[in-house]
Amino acid sequence: MTALERIVFVVLVLAVGGGGYWWWRSQQAPAPLPIVSSAQPVTPSSDVEPGIQHPIEQAPIAGDSGAAKPLPPLGESDTAAAEALASLLPQNRLPEFLVPKTLIRHVVATIDNLPRDKVAMSLWPVKPAGGTFIVANTPNGKVVAPENSVRYTPYVRWMESIDSHKLAAVYVRFYPLLQDAYKELGYPKGYFNDRLVTVIDHLLATPEVPGAIRLEQPKVLYEFADPVLKATSSGQQILLRMGNENALKVKAKLRELRKEITRQAPKG
Repeated sequence: MTALERIVFVVLVLAVGGGGYWWWRSQQAPAPLPIVSSAQPVTPSSDVEPGIQHPIEQAPIAGDSGAAKPLPPLGESDTAAAEALASLLPQNRLPEFLVPKTLIRHVVATIDNLPRDKVAMSLWPVKPAGGTFIVANTPNGKVVAPENSVRYTPYVRWMESIDSHKLAAVYVRFYPLLQDAYKELGYPKGYFNDRLVTVIDHLLATPEVPGAIRLEQPKVLYEFADPVLKATSSGQQILLRMGNENALKVKAKLRELRKEITRQAPKG
């Protein structure tokens, strides 16, 4: 197994966390990116191209997958990707909230979108979390209710139960397809593993708010009242909506992932 699973799973947790319809940015999502019919997967060259910061061939996990079946073309990879992901999960079953169709393309698009102001929710690989966003009234105004984090706790616990090393192994095995999907997004010279590390570092920089997060309601939907929090990206807002305790656990898993797919842990 390779690191695809690890990336997929963390993205699943983040995407589930972002499913609340209350947030105004999700209501203003850009039009879906075009899905290009796939050619044969692009295999990363053994010669590291100039500008690549984290070549996947140098990841500590890279040599652990052993003999593996040949990868299918990107356009035919849904079954293989879903089976690989299911093999790491309880009872070898995928969660009901997973959308297995066009899985690799949607995972790559979601990761690429997380540091941005808006996300195309139609491209997310999961269904929104159940329940509704919970607001509490306090003497200081409206805040995110503490019990709101309970909606995400089961997903975070599930994420914590996944073996990070095996998850990273799935990623390495499926990396040629992830790279192919990344090029389809409009980055013909881009390197997906570098983008993933950049996104992880961005998410790790999400402000930590131990107390209640104040809200304002300028129109119909709620927004963070703190200008610093309001200015955060879509991915960082997902972590904030999960609640500080859940966010810290997700961050811990992201640090593990970063270490698996690079040669070093994040700074700070």
